[in-house]
Amino acid sequence: MSDHLNPDDVQQALADGRPVREHGPYRVQIGDEQLAYRPGLIQDPVPTGRQVLAAAGVHPVVEYSVFQVLQNGQLEGLRLDETTDLRTRGVEKFLIFHSDRSFRLDVDGVVFDWGTSRICGRVLKVLAKVDLTTYGVWQEIPGKDDLAIGDEQFADLAANGVERFFTGIVKTTEG
Repeated sequence: MSDHLNPDDVQQALADGRPVREHGPYRVQIGDEQLAYRPGLIQDPVPTGRQVLAAAGVHPVVEYSVFQVLQNGQLEGLRLDETTDLRTRGVEKFLIFHSDRSFRLDVDGVVFDWGTSRICGRVLKVLAKVDLTTYGVWQEIPGKDDLAIGDEQFADLAANGVERFFTGIVKTTEG
């Protein structure tokens, strides 16, 4: 099958340690605020944020924001007319948010920008790269007790300032 009909899977290329080919199409992973990913096709090796949003099938694109998931797990916003090079950046995953702004949060001392005003506990644990079953996550509340955030509970990021979260092993009681 010719290359123009057979997408190069960017995630597989990185896993195989091989370079991404010079021309598209490319298969990337497109996720949402729950970090649920699905494949998307992009023709251009140097797509704009607008092209990534089009590949995600969202419209109008001006109502959405897109973040690249970098190899180190950090998120980097990609403006509509800004480009990223799928061949050299090692970016195979993108997160799409139905939002026109970003929110800053700190998880275990690592700062992230997030594309919506809410984030659930499970996603916080994924960002922290901790075991989902043995760790819990808490929101620091200045002057008050820290607030436990359950896996399916949402923390509000819309308040002024950077919301701070920390993880820790959850003690279980066996009887």
